[in-house]
Amino acid sequence: MLLETISIVNGSIQHLSLHQARLDRSQSALFEDYTPIDLGSLIHPPSGSGQIKCRIVYADELIDISYAPYHPREVRHLKLIESSIDYAHKYSDREALDDLFARRGGADDVLIVRNGLITDTSVANIAFYDGKKWITPKSPLLRGTTRERLVRSGFLIPRDIRVDELGNFETFALLNAMIGFEPVKHGTIT
Repeated sequence: MLLETISIVNGSIQHLSLHQARLDRSQSALFEDYTPIDLGSLIHPPSGSGQIKCRIVYADELIDISYAPYHPREVRHLKLIESSIDYAHKYSDREALDDLFARRGGADDVLIVRNGLITDTSVANIAFYDGKKWITPKSPLLRGTTRERLVRSGFLIPRDIRVDELGNFETFALLNAMIGFEPVKHGTIT
């Protein structure tokens, strides 16, 4: 099963076209016969203010849509973890990512390294600030919708980032559909 997580802010669905495009790509790549899913006609935001997490589970057809208040967790310390994980599509089964997350020790999350290159954390894409521009890994585990939007706008520059380059950056930011783009103050990577 696959998953889309969409932010709804004060009743407004955020960046729906990017989520629709990723869902369409995933269904097309993984299922020979599938029922197209039109997110715009299926999402009915609950009334009220604040941020809501809309969770859509699907495969060759829609399986479930749920809504819940969103509560971000603070992430300041990342632990480098080497892995050959493949996560090209956003799966609802996060067992492999959860196994990596469990190895974080005293850190808040893991920063996954594949073939010597930085990829993502267990729940977000990442970007690094070099004092002039924001750089994001050229080959992330998952091409997130926020990453995609910021790359298209020219704000994020994709390129390979090796572990030994991490000391060249001033800070890092986490990015995903729920947190947007969030620079981390006084963050550490070990």
